[in-house]
Amino acid sequence: MARDVISTCPVCSSELAITRLQCRGCGTAIEGEFNVGRFGRLNREQLALLESFLRARGNAKELERELKVSYPTVRARIDALVRALGLAEGAAVGEDGDLGRAADSAELRRDVLERLARHEITADEAAVLLRSRKE
Repeated sequence: MARDVISTCPVCSSELAITRLQCRGCGTAIEGEFNVGRFGRLNREQLALLESFLRARGNAKELERELKVSYPTVRARIDALVRALGLAEGAAVGEDGDLGRAADSAELRRDVLERLARHEITADEAAVLLRSRKE
């Protein structure tokens, strides 16, 4: 049974290296040091957001409907995803639903705290969202 690979050490949170790859068909094995790549470092929630983003063709308003979260939450999640992928510094989602303009920080802070109060996110996730807007 194949399992998803983890990319961070459960003990110290450092990035893990893949040291062996094996072909399921012929059994050929390659040993060395490989990283998981940009997308392999995303957590399940970030991967799910990326899939939803692609399904919505990048339209944040459509994501708002699909994910059943507020528009500032969609913007914050996309911003955090863009940063997690290392694609752009300070990228944000504009009013038109596409990447562009940053969200109002007070509105975002209020939205994150409301999500935390409704137990939609953990305290750690809330802290990441709030910290990511300060960068």
